[in-house]
Amino acid sequence: MIHNLSTGKSILNKYLYEMRSVDKQRDSMRFRINMERMGEIMAYEISKHLNYQPATVETPLGEANVELPSDNIVLASILRAGLPLHQGFLRIFDDVENGFISAYRSHNKDGSFDIKLEYITCPNIDGKVLILLDPMLATGASIHKTLEHMEDYGIPSQLHVVSVIASSQGVKHVQRFFPTAEIWTGAIDEELTAKSYIVPGLGDAGDLCFGIKLQE
Repeated sequence: MIHNLSTGKSILNKYLYEMRSVDKQRDSMRFRINMERMGEIMAYEISKHLNYQPATVETPLGEANVELPSDNIVLASILRAGLPLHQGFLRIFDDVENGFISAYRSHNKDGSFDIKLEYITCPNIDGKVLILLDPMLATGASIHKTLEHMEDYGIPSQLHVVSVIASSQGVKHVQRFFPTAEIWTGAIDEELTAKSYIVPGLGDAGDLCFGIKLQE
């Protein structure tokens, strides 16, 4: 299932507007804050799709019945752009386990690229809810390679793939190879450049968060 949150009317659209704006995104601190805000909103939306169990809480005047989340959640982010998004999720899901993945594009002279995955640090995910964060879902190659490697850590009961902006091609790729995944995104753009960057997109999310890196 695809959840495109920008199709509804909410404050998320303001944050997404500022992240796309060539003027406002020059403020890297604001860009990171907006990324965190996107994480908070998306985490709240995902929380509506989790499992709950009844509980009773004692108040100063009596008892109240509530429904509490019952799933074990593993929150995993692809570095480095995933860090602010991860922080936003942690403000909503404050008792989750965490994983981090070093995956990046290694560009070839012919314009193509390979996904290099250097390491994963992750708890056991068997039978747990896995929420995988990657701010830009372009071709789907990074998500694909990451999920293949995460099979060594177990089979999750639910899989949620989260991006701030996705391309329609990337969404279709995830749907094809991981049909049980729930895909959550702030917006879906239709075009990819010859170098597989999302158009209109917002640019390089990692650079906008943390500064320009040296290219290989």
